[in-house]
Amino acid sequence: QVQLVESGGGLVQAGGSLRLSCAASGRTFSGYAMYWYRQAPGKEREFVAAISWSGATTSYTDSVKGRFTISRDNAKNTVYLQMNNLKPEDTAIYYCNVPEQPGPVRGTWYHGGPYWGQGTQVTVSS
Repeated sequence: QVQLVESGGGLVQAGGSLRLSCAASGRTFSGYAMYWYRQAPGKEREFVAAISWSGATTSYTDSVKGRFTISRDNAKNTVYLQMNNLKPEDTAIYYCNVPEQPGPVRGTWYHGGPYWGQGTQVTVSS
């Protein structure tokens, strides 16, 4: 079955950077967009970023535009999230996600497919 394993989280001061990774396994991911979501304490999980299979199309929630960059290495079945200029409000558990079916990047309204990793904690201190 599909497995997603996130890594790279940690504690960082405001203004710092982290690079998250998500390694996918269990089937071919050819043609699949990949997504990052986050969930802060007491809040609902929210869309952060998405990338198409080719990498040509990306999408970001407004609050991270210009600070976060999503990328992928299809040879490694891995998607990345480079996070720069981190803010305390970025503190959350970050999850990667893959849809049930291949296809283009969906809108920021998309709540994710059935496959989720265990998440990686990102904590930004002020």
